[in-house]
Amino acid sequence: MTAVPAEAAPGAASNAAAAAADEARTRRRIDTPPPAPPQPRRGGSQALLLAGAIAVSVYGYINTGLALDGSVPGDTLRYAGGLAALALIGHLAVRLRAPCADPVLLPIAVLLNGLGLVLIHRLDRDAPTAQPGAPAQLLWSAVGVGLFVAVLAAVREHQLLQRYGQRCAVAALVLMIAPIFFPAVNGARIWVRIGGLSLQPGEFAKVLLAVFFAAYLAANREALTYSGGHRIRGLALPPRSVLGPIVAVWAVCLGILLLERDLGASLLFFGLFVAMLYVATNRPGWLAVGLLLAALGAFAMATVVPHVRDRVDGWLAPLAGIEEGAGTGQLAQSLFSFASGGLLGTGLGRGESELIGFAGKSDFILATAGEELGLSGLTALLLLYALFVSRGYRAALGLAARNDDFGALLAVGLSVIVTLQAFVISAGVLGLIPLTGMVMPFLAQGGSSVVTNWVIVALLIHLTHAARKPTPAAAPAESAP
Repeated sequence: MTAVPAEAAPGAASNAAAAAADEARTRRRIDTPPPAPPQPRRGGSQALLLAGAIAVSVYGYINTGLALDGSVPGDTLRYAGGLAALALIGHLAVRLRAPCADPVLLPIAVLLNGLGLVLIHRLDRDAPTAQPGAPAQLLWSAVGVGLFVAVLAAVREHQLLQRYGQRCAVAALVLMIAPIFFPAVNGARIWVRIGGLSLQPGEFAKVLLAVFFAAYLAANREALTYSGGHRIRGLALPPRSVLGPIVAVWAVCLGILLLERDLGASLLFFGLFVAMLYVATNRPGWLAVGLLLAALGAFAMATVVPHVRDRVDGWLAPLAGIEEGAGTGQLAQSLFSFASGGLLGTGLGRGESELIGFAGKSDFILATAGEELGLSGLTALLLLYALFVSRGYRAALGLAARNDDFGALLAVGLSVIVTLQAFVISAGVLGLIPLTGMVMPFLAQGGSSVVTNWVIVALLIHLTHAARKPTPAAAPAESAP
């Protein structure tokens, strides 16, 4: 045998050690998971959009003062500072609690809220009262932003809300029952008045019902799409044990609303129910059934309830008062306002909004916007609402892609609330459907409405954060020995 040279042994040992070290480094690289992708933080974009929203609102406030008094309002700095403070608080809350949230939602809410304050201030000048509406609306906006921050801080995981679905349903029913025991206002029992404080519980009930419907439909989605049960005209019905509870809640809601004579809330709650049921089951037949039941319910309410019948009569013949020499009704004056505004509007402060009456506290504030901002300004407002709800639907798609049925349905429900309100109010003041008496989100004066809208914004921002944040990278499987 040929002997191995003694001087070769140290070299072979060093090569073996180097190979072992390379293998160890390779194994460590394989076993170490890749770093998580960076989170899409859009704080700079949101801050820039918020600055633009504040600038547009302050410009409108100054323009109103110049048109009415020929000078800049003396409280412009207070108005600008208050709106800027609310925007800054909301921005910091989003940066801390939902850094991946959609950067467009909060600026749209601030812009709509600011424009609402401008329009309410403008209407205060036409109908001066002991308590102007604009300062009160700014105060309620501050309360709404406070709740906005509280919701973002309290709701760490939106899936926890699914556990409280039934409690939300009970709380919503209690809130809707409460106004029955208080006097009617303008023919409808929708207010709770305690001393000098008045609240509209139905505004809070709509958010609670959205949570309940999302929780129940997410838990029973497979049973609701079951096609082996009874059929009515080709429409497959789910088992009674699944459909019964949600139909019972819907029937109780309609019964309470019938006693309250509130057509707007009836359309809102029933539309929310049908839209979420359709999204959960993906069956267009539910839309057809919903439209049929809505038509039958509206016909029954118009026949039985005088308050609703008067609104239907005014919708069918808005100019009847002029022909009879009794002047113009609110709907007729609203149509005249839109016609007077034309394409570019008369300008802020140069319209005749006082002819409509209490426009700032009702859906007719949109007629003021149409007259003084024109078709172009009104279109811009409606596009803001469209962009707002589209971001909510986009979040629903993102959550559905992550198999989060509850989050997707909740995002749809909250977006549907804003969609139905904007559509029903716009169609009412334009004469397409009877007037409902609802208030335009963020624009019209109303403490309960503006506070509830800020809660909706907080929940949608949280849901967009959950839909947009990167998923943690999965660790690689261990290699076989």
